[in-house]
Amino acid sequence: MGDVLNILLLQNTLRTATPVVLAALGCLMTQHVNITNIGIEGMMLTGAFFAVLGSYFAGSWVAGIACALLVGLLLGLFYYVFVIKFKSDEFIIGVALNIFAGGLTVFLLRNIFDVKGSFSDPAIVPLPTIEIPLIKDIPVIGPLLSGNTLLVYVSWLLVPICWAFIYKTPMGFHLRASGEYPDALTAAGRSPERMKCLASVLCGLLSALAGAHLSLGYLTMFSENMSASRGYVAFACVIFGRGNPPKVFLAALLFGFIEALGLRMQKYMPSDLTAMAPYVVTVVMMVAVVLLERRKRRRAA
Repeated sequence: MGDVLNILLLQNTLRTATPVVLAALGCLMTQHVNITNIGIEGMMLTGAFFAVLGSYFAGSWVAGIACALLVGLLLGLFYYVFVIKFKSDEFIIGVALNIFAGGLTVFLLRNIFDVKGSFSDPAIVPLPTIEIPLIKDIPVIGPLLSGNTLLVYVSWLLVPICWAFIYKTPMGFHLRASGEYPDALTAAGRSPERMKCLASVLCGLLSALAGAHLSLGYLTMFSENMSASRGYVAFACVIFGRGNPPKVFLAALLFGFIEALGLRMQKYMPSDLTAMAPYVVTVVMMVAVVLLERRKRRRAA
């Protein structure tokens, strides 16, 4: 098993966990304002497509990231308008957004690039890999921490930034209050709707970044439905981590480890079984959270 349990497994863990980390950080923003956003799956998929679109036509990964962020911003505003302004059911809007994203990306893929299934081309500029001086020469730690793509490091930095924003800043306090005590926030002269708009936009931006990592960092291509339910996994990580960024990050790392391990175990086990493993772990995580909540309620009673 030495060809499975080695440093490459940990490297793949970081790469596969990154889109889940980014999407989960966006999802926890809406969770704190009492919005259950399951539309992050569609936001990821759309971000992945437009990242490839921008990178291909502009010949720059920066343009790809910019296109992904722009579409993420628009989808975040779309979700805010329908859920908060029009008082629509958040689950219905989330499902509709996921279905719309799947159909839109397939339509654009076939009409812009004239291909079905997937699109790959040397003109697509991937995200740059970053070599960290001094650290890259350290055995074991160097190959693990150095040589990753840009958004891997961005995801690591965003974890403490999101924690500090939510729990240590006045705006973060207002953000949480808009979900827990909106009437008190209104009495204090702050708008809960404005905080919910901010959370929806941040969710759209971070989910689009997650998609950009999939298509420009993890792979250099776009394929239909390439998000592969990672948005739902990110939502599960938020529930498991109770909206706390470091705990959510650890939950996403667990998913990334199981997925990376499954890919390396395909030479010993059927690929269908190994591909199913990360999602089985996600279901087990959700069941564990439910059981713990029930136990706490019984003790409180």
